[in-house]
Amino acid sequence: MAESLADPAELAASLGAAADDPKLAWALTAASRRFRGAVRHQVSLVPGDEVTLDGNGCDFLLLPAAPVVGVGSVSLDGELLVEGTDYSWSADGFLRRLNGCWPDRLRCVTVVYDHGYDPIPEDIQEVVIDQARAMFRIDPGVQTKTVGGQSVTFGVQAAIGVTAQWTAAVERYRLNRGDRP
Repeated sequence: MAESLADPAELAASLGAAADDPKLAWALTAASRRFRGAVRHQVSLVPGDEVTLDGNGCDFLLLPAAPVVGVGSVSLDGELLVEGTDYSWSADGFLRRLNGCWPDRLRCVTVVYDHGYDPIPEDIQEVVIDQARAMFRIDPGVQTKTVGGQSVTFGVQAAIGVTAQWTAAVERYRLNRGDRP
């Protein structure tokens, strides 16, 4: 199971709840999963991730997760390539073929690389805690609740599920934007 993207103690303190409250753990895990799904990558550091990519006939390939913090190896049809001679890479996830192009063949490039954030950026932590706080406090799908003579109506966040801050953070960290309308 992937780790939460924020500190449970910080969420507990903001809610006045016990850090070992199962509902708090659930809310933080759910908010972290939701953020990862929205940005389309793991976010936290993943060392030694191995991927097999299709060649595209161009001089660059795009790795499926970023930021890239290291490339351990690149193989083309099983032959190990040399960094700086055969390829170079960027933190943004570009794998450039030096002195030529990647072949236009399926599943011909295998890459072992490290990607993600350690530590998790503070703006991600903040929006995940905000989302977890909302999930902890609000019954899903409820907008108005009346108990006895008191009525409570939850805000727009309960109806649409996210804040403007969340939307901005997702946009900032989302990968593969070109395949979305």
